[in-house]
Amino acid sequence: MNRATGTVADAIGNWVDTLAPVWSRPYLRLARLDRPIGSWLLLLPCWWSSALAAVAAHARAPSLAHLALFFIGAFAMRGAGCTWNDIVDRDLDASVERTRSRPIPSRQVSVGQAGLFLVLLALLGLAVLIQFNGFTIALGIASLAIVVVYPFMKRITYWPQIVLGLAFSWGALMGWAAAFGALALPPLLLYAGSISWVIGYDTIYAHQDREDDALIGIKSTALLFGERTKPMLALFYGLAVFLLGAAGFAGGAGLVFALGLLAFAAHLAWQIFRLDIADPDNCLAVFKSDRDAGLILFAGLVLDAALRRFS
Repeated sequence: MNRATGTVADAIGNWVDTLAPVWSRPYLRLARLDRPIGSWLLLLPCWWSSALAAVAAHARAPSLAHLALFFIGAFAMRGAGCTWNDIVDRDLDASVERTRSRPIPSRQVSVGQAGLFLVLLALLGLAVLIQFNGFTIALGIASLAIVVVYPFMKRITYWPQIVLGLAFSWGALMGWAAAFGALALPPLLLYAGSISWVIGYDTIYAHQDREDDALIGIKSTALLFGERTKPMLALFYGLAVFLLGAAGFAGGAGLVFALGLLAFAAHLAWQIFRLDIADPDNCLAVFKSDRDAGLILFAGLVLDAALRRFS
């Protein structure tokens, strides 16, 4: 860490470092607003689900109010989840080069201050959640159990990415529930496909830390797969494409969605081709590109809804 500025090693030169008031920077870093890619990856399954619901309902477009609420909620709850993760992992983070400059291990904030900030973010998330119907509220609250246990999984299993997938894909259920007040086969398939996508991209992300993780006893699919990472990514990304495609077609999507799905699949194939697991900077860049992949699929669903409405 640069002690003059408090910057974090893996997020340098962002708006938090240059524009945010100095007093707020440690809290913005706790919420990962200096690197919002994770918030986007939490948000995108929500948007997919809202767009798929629009397709199924023969609507012109997904609810703009729902898309906006999910945007706010994703950033708030990702911030809360990361703060909880940093509280639980503060001793582990201090042992890893990339994470030892985070606000808690570097003593920019105390555990108590982080806990209070976590409560404030959770209350913001709750304020967003109660704008939806009762079924969606209950569904959103149910996701908290997965969020709470996730930080402990890397100590227990080489598959913590599955638990992350369960948490980060929950929005695939929420958008549909917000529109219909119930679940059905399409959002369940969407959820399963998103989990497979998350396992893939978080394996890429985990390769940044695999050497430190191996030394301190932290488990991940990056360590489990090792040199077999690319074929395993092909497996999980292929399964994601299949399940997401099944979700779209089960929801009534057509040709435009199919073209978007094809572009999404091509992007995932490009990631596997480009990936160099020995280069942490390459792993981070490939991981970040999953936002683009997710936006491509979202665009395919939105355009399918719009064009089928006028056909």
